[in-house]
Amino acid sequence: MGSHVEKAIELLCANYVFPDKAATAAQRIQQRLAEGAYDGMSEAELAESLTAELFEVCADRHLRVRVRSAELQAGGVTEEAALAAWREYLRSTNYRIARVERLDGNVGYLDLRGVPSSADGGRAIAAAMELVSQTEALIIDLRKNRGGAADGVIFWCSYFFPDDETHLNSIYFAATKQTRQYWSLAWVPGERYLDKPVYVLTSDMTFSAGEELCYNLQAQKRAVLIGETTRGGAHPTDSFPLSDTLEITVPTARSINPVTGTNWEGVGVKPDIEVPSEEAFLIAYQTALDHIVETSQSASIREEAQLTRSGLV
Repeated sequence: MGSHVEKAIELLCANYVFPDKAATAAQRIQQRLAEGAYDGMSEAELAESLTAELFEVCADRHLRVRVRSAELQAGGVTEEAALAAWREYLRSTNYRIARVERLDGNVGYLDLRGVPSSADGGRAIAAAMELVSQTEALIIDLRKNRGGAADGVIFWCSYFFPDDETHLNSIYFAATKQTRQYWSLAWVPGERYLDKPVYVLTSDMTFSAGEELCYNLQAQKRAVLIGETTRGGAHPTDSFPLSDTLEITVPTARSINPVTGTNWEGVGVKPDIEVPSEEAFLIAYQTALDHIVETSQSASIREEAQLTRSGLV
């Protein structure tokens, strides 16, 4: 296992977005290697041990060693086939849009389990937003969202801002030492969702791009977050093989929010209304209905919202 550990150290120091932390972690792991701490470990045990030691120094949830999926192990699929399989997975799971609904009282509801790239999922995202475009409040459920693509986050977010004048995020890339800015898009398919309240549901399992989606909206004061503090993974990551069956994932970039000047790495995104995640939907729905009862221009919608709100008590 010594060669695997040495390669992990090499890849960490060559690619990690925080070189000082990489050097500290590498020194500690090198010392443990010399002491024989990894002797006799299986690959799964080594992966678990190295991941724990890396987290102890770096507190980075995207930095980990893991056993590679069976498809990527020796004799498995090519990179092109793996990409095709991933796109088929996205297609068969409706591009991670698990549910789109108009709830009673004219409240929109989106259950998003991941964030596809705009190239892959743009049509599905646009269709989902079209189906909720005439609602008067929107609930976005990210409690089971495990992440995805940064450009997909920007595509989703752009529906909630009027033009291309909102700086949503920046990403610093260690390899080039350049920072790329991400702004709301000048054009999106269909109607934007403007001047109406948005409530985002979070849990302690909301992760990565799912966290960026709620962080961006919260920082711009465009949504109210309800639920639990999220898991805390903000750094874009690349995977590198250590062997045919083992790999290390190394954050090679970091997010920088233009409003906060930082990101959610290690600390998560703290909701505006902190409640157990299983209670978040009901609170959001009640709040949305209250808003509609007070503001809707339609007497029939106000009545529908009032009756629905009474039924929730």
